[in-house]
This record gives sequence, C-alpha cells and structure tokens, in this order.
Amino acid sequence: MPNPFFRFKQFTVYHDRCAMKVTTDACLFGAWTAEAIHNGQLAIGKNRMLDIGTGTGLLSLMVAQKNSGIIDAVEIEKAAEEQAKDNVNASPWKESIKVINADITEWKPEALYDVIFANPPFYERELKSESTAKNIAHHEGGLSLAVLFKFIKMNLEKEGNFFLLLPAKRKEEIATLLERHHLHVEKWVLVQQTLQHHPFRLMVQGRLQKTKEITESLLAVKDNEDAYTKEFTSLLQPYYLYL
Repeated sequence: MPNPFFRFKQFTVYHDRCAMKVTTDACLFGAWTAEAIHNGQLAIGKNRMLDIGTGTGLLSLMVAQKNSGIIDAVEIEKAAEEQAKDNVNASPWKESIKVINADITEWKPEALYDVIFANPPFYERELKSESTAKNIAHHEGGLSLAVLFKFIKMNLEKEGNFFLLLPAKRKEEIATLLERHHLHVEKWVLVQQTLQHHPFRLMVQGRLQKTKEITESLLAVKDNEDAYTKEFTSLLQPYYLYL
C-alpha cells in the first residue's frame, strides 16, 4: 500500500485524500520556484503570492519555507482543499498560507499578486480516469491553459513573476499561448529523468513586461549512474530528508 504521506525536513505532506500525489517533478518545481523568489525575483515589500490548484499544499509549503510573505492557495476540489488545510495547519507556516476552496474561473482576488505559481492539470489528451477528482487534478477539461493564462494576465502585478510546471511536449503550443496573452517568458527549463531521456516537463518563469532575453536550459533528475544530479541535489537539499 502506498505511503499516505511524504515527509520533508521541516514539514509533512499527506496526500491520501488528494488525487494529485507528491511527485518528484512537483518537488523539483517547488524547490526551483522557491529558490527563484528567494534570490531576489521580488522587489522589497512585494510578498503577495498565489498558488493555483494547490492540491496537497506542497508548492505553497516549499515556497513558504524559503520566503516570507502571504500565500493564497486555491483549490477547486473539496477533499484536496481540506487535506491542504490539514497539511498547512501542521506546518510552521499556518499563519502565512491561506487555503481557499474556489474555482478561479469564478473567484475574484482582493488584490493583485506579486507572484503566481501553478502546477496545472495537463493530461487532457490522454485517457481520463473514472474518478472525478482525478479528472479534475490531472486533466485540462476543468482548467484550460488559455483560461489559466488569462487569469495570470489579469491578476499579476505589473512587475510580478509567474512560474509554471507544464508538459515539455507542448512547449511550442505553450509559447504561442503565452504570447497571445501578452505573457513574456524569462526562463525555460526542460526537465529530464536522466541525461539519456528526452525532456518530460517544462518549468517556466515569466512576467508581464517584455524581457531582454530568454534563457533555456536542461535539468536532469538523475545522472547515468542513477544518482541525483548536482543541480537537483542543490535545489532539493533544503527539503529532502536524505540529501
């Protein structure tokens, strides 16, 4: 039987009531996003953040561990929202993370955000499961990328940043959609399982304002000897118990 929780150095994430489980790529994205914010992506005093589709609350917890500020963590699925609340309340950051049960197609934030991050559903072209919760968590039928990008455009501060985890195979389509919504990419990071594998995930950092240049890089989870790469280890060392 799968473990109902994933224990990190400073917090524990239970995912037995949530369709979206803790995964390696989600952990990598959370660590990468937290590090980017920590390294000065936010101007002084800019600390209002939004996690769209929080699931277990994993990304909010990882970002909160490295950064001060207020995080609104929005989740449409009720059971996941309740589990995220439990995970947040058991963590050191229960005062800075607010879990909200809402559908972003209807929800109106009180103010603009300095940072928006999301690991959105993206398996819409593959066979859907019989579980409604899993369909919501894993398929784009409930939240299209166009709707997500429009929401980001409308609710991000002028000098704010957004961070997304998406499927690598849709990079060209994603680039076109972002451009259509006047969202500008600063960084593409293509994630590989190993150095020998094709990229399977795409981590995106962007903003509303046009960028002078776009950087693109590869990041492998493991090397040819099945050990975590130095880059992966550096990002996850503050979180993983045995790194």
